[in-house]
Amino acid sequence: MASGEWCLIESDPGVFTDLIHGFGAEGVQVEEIFSLDDDSLEQMKPCHGLIFLFKWQQTDVPTENLVKDSRLDEIFFARQVITNACATQAIVSVLLNCTHEDLKLGSTLSEFKEFAQAFDPQMRGLTLSNSDKIRDVHNSFARQQLFEMDSRDEKKDEDAFHFIAYVPFKGRLYELDGLQEAPIDHGSIPEGTEWTDVARPIVQQRMQKYSEGEIHFSLMAVISELRRKYERELERVLNDSAMTDDERNAKTSHLSMLIQEEERKREVYRTENLRRRHNWLPFIVELVKAYATQGVLVSTVEKAVAKEAEKKRETDKKRKRM
Repeated sequence: MASGEWCLIESDPGVFTDLIHGFGAEGVQVEEIFSLDDDSLEQMKPCHGLIFLFKWQQTDVPTENLVKDSRLDEIFFARQVITNACATQAIVSVLLNCTHEDLKLGSTLSEFKEFAQAFDPQMRGLTLSNSDKIRDVHNSFARQQLFEMDSRDEKKDEDAFHFIAYVPFKGRLYELDGLQEAPIDHGSIPEGTEWTDVARPIVQQRMQKYSEGEIHFSLMAVISELRRKYERELERVLNDSAMTDDERNAKTSHLSMLIQEEERKREVYRTENLRRRHNWLPFIVELVKAYATQGVLVSTVEKAVAKEAEKKRETDKKRKRM
């Protein structure tokens, strides 16, 4: 990869959580949302932002509700000025507009925000794209390739996918899309209403643009770290003298199970991300040679393709429920 370029990023909660930690932020994680029903959103509380991946279409250009007043000085919004940076821009958009006590930004993002806050969106985008620290973390997920492909040879009609963010900010819901010239104001959040309830119909309407059978989107939530959330709840339960022993034991057992599940999930993420970053090319070349020598290359590839297709169908089924 040439100096200054940004790699494509996989839409995966483990990857996005690792990116957040790589930027030095703590106290939050990313979870994929497969349903927008009340129960699913309830499990995500507190939710600090939504990250939506979709197939970009030429019609995705708003003509109204663009923020062009003094709010631009308060909302951190950056234009996307370089290809493939939208994943990190969506993450940064959520983190730098979050004021929740669970989030600790860390020095890298805090210093970046302090330095770029006074700039206009275009200059903020340029500053972000030229941040060596942020770009290096992003590019740590670059895939190894046998050959460097010239992007100028890519088909012009190839599908383009794009990440945007939805965030609550000072009582209003905003859509932060680096391809637009400004944040999009989706209106006020009524008092006593969860901001995700306001965002839900907007996201659903966007999903309905695609024809039946097409799955060209995914939705993730930036939420407070679940393990710490469960640990705080466990401490509260253990100190609650009003509970009976049976009630306390039942809740303690349930919370302990949830904490263990989060630890298991974190270990799975760590293993998967190590595999994503590993250079498998020498191994793959030798494996292909061995399969070809044994005459089983074609059948092995067909089985692998079928297995991947089945995995994709299962994921698509979950997303269709939204």
